[in-house]
Parts: sequence; C-alpha cells; structure tokens
Amino acid sequence: MQASDASWLEQVGFRLRKWWLAKMSGTIAGMAGFFLAYFWVLNHPLYPVTTMPLIAIDRLIAFQGTALPLYLSLWIYVSLAPALLIDRRELVSYGVAAAGLGATGLGIFLVWPTAVPVTDIDWSLHPAFAFLKSADAAGNACPSLHVAFAVFTVFWFARILRQMGAGGSTRALNWLWCLGILYSTIATRQHVALDVLAGAALGAIAVIFHLHWLRRPAAAQREPQATRRKFTGSPAVSPREPRSGNLGRAVVPAPGGWPGRESVPAREDPRAGAGWLRGRGRGSPGPPPFRRCRAGVPVPARSSPRR
Repeated sequence: MQASDASWLEQVGFRLRKWWLAKMSGTIAGMAGFFLAYFWVLNHPLYPVTTMPLIAIDRLIAFQGTALPLYLSLWIYVSLAPALLIDRRELVSYGVAAAGLGATGLGIFLVWPTAVPVTDIDWSLHPAFAFLKSADAAGNACPSLHVAFAVFTVFWFARILRQMGAGGSTRALNWLWCLGILYSTIATRQHVALDVLAGAALGAIAVIFHLHWLRRPAAAQREPQATRRKFTGSPAVSPREPRSGNLGRAVVPAPGGWPGRESVPAREDPRAGAGWLRGRGRGSPGPPPFRRCRAGVPVPARSSPRR
C-alpha cells in the first residue's frame, strides 16, 4: 500500500464518528421511505407495462449467479458516501439530491411502467435469488435506479477521496466497485442493457447538476471579498467603506486643528475612536466628528437635528 493510501485511512475514523447518529438515522429513514414508495409504484402501475428489448450487450454478458453479492453491495456503497461527509452543507445537500434522484426515477416509473423480459433460467437452481425475485419483481426496470444511485455515489466518492488525499489505487477501486455494480445488474438478469444506460445517464445528470450547484455559493461568497480587497488593499474592511474612490469614507481631523488637505482616513489615525467612526462623538475625547462627503472634504456634523 502506498503512503498516500495509508495516510487517508487516519481520517476515516474521525469522519465516521462525526454526526454518526444523524447520518445513520437519515440513511435508514431515506432507504425506508424509498422502498415504501418503490414497491407502491411497482404494484400500482397507472399504464400498461412496456417490456424492455434486448440488445447485443445483453447477449454478450451471460448469467452469473456469483454476481449477486456485488449487486447487493450497492446498499453498502451508497451508505458509505454520506457517512464520510463532515461538512454540514454537503451532508444536507447530499440527502436532498439523493431524494430528488429517487423521486425522479419513481416519477418515470409511474408514467411509463417498464419490465425486463422473461428469461428461461430455472430460478429453483439458484436459491440465493429466491428472496430477490419474490420481493423485487421484474417491473420498475428503465431507468435502473440501482445503476443511477451507483453512478451518483461514484462521483461523490471521488470528491470525498480527493478531499482526504487518497492515492490513485484507492480512487481506482472506487470506480471498479461502481463498474462491478453496473455489470452485476445485467449478469443477475435484474435489468437489461438499456436500463443500465438510462440509469447511468440519470445518475450522471443528477450528480453533475448537484455538484455544480454546490460550488456556486462558495464562488459567490469569494467574489465580494475579492472586490473589497481590490479597492481597499485589505481583506478586513468596514461595511461603511466605499466601493470606489473616497465616496462615503469617514475622515478625521489632522493634528493641529480643523482638517484640510492633510486629513487622513479614520482607519489610518491611531487616535480615532469608535465614536468618531460612528459620527456621534462618543468613545473618544477628540475634536468633533464630521459627516461623510463625496469629495473627501469633511463637513462639521450638526450639533442639533434639523427642524
């Protein structure tokens, strides 16, 4: 194992422990809600069911009963990604995006019911498939949500592993796991190739839009800071600072009397107190405060309100 592959493992424990109860509860509740809606849609089609056709890929991939564990590993795969998140905003948005992906797939099943074609396999010879075939019927085929969630998760895993500094072998394992799940959906005859292609497209579209949305607020927050640094030369500026030039800048008197051309900005005068900056004369026993002006020339503040 490479050094980079070993170092990122030190972060796994911390990431799994942070908000573990909320993550576990959210994952269980999300899966339970998804399956309730999934089986309701499966057993209550609104329109005639369309049988998906076979293409060349289906004939190239033979039935493999040993691919069943890989097929079932999806539920571990999709549970690990949110368990490793430590940013609250990413965690919440992940749950919302996953729920939206599931709702989109179920909506397609509702208006366009589909099913895989009947095969000539004797399922009595494969008792491991007994529960799967009895619970998950041939409906809700296209797009394959099994594949859609796998593709959605592989992109998120790639993001998380990159944040953790995982090595190339670990990142490659992530993609191999996803490809193995996609292969198993055809090898177990749970889906046909068209279902897999449609599910991969759905999952890719969902995660691309989600990650793009997730990056936009961060960029929007950096833009005002960059603009302020451009005009002030400092990342920490007062909200009363001008956007350009001297417009609206508070000015304090120069030493020796009323200010003139020698006036300096308030933040550059060590004698300036909080009262001068507020324009109320409180907080510093110096000369009277001044109102802000356009040209940078101060005007004495009024001592009494206008009638």
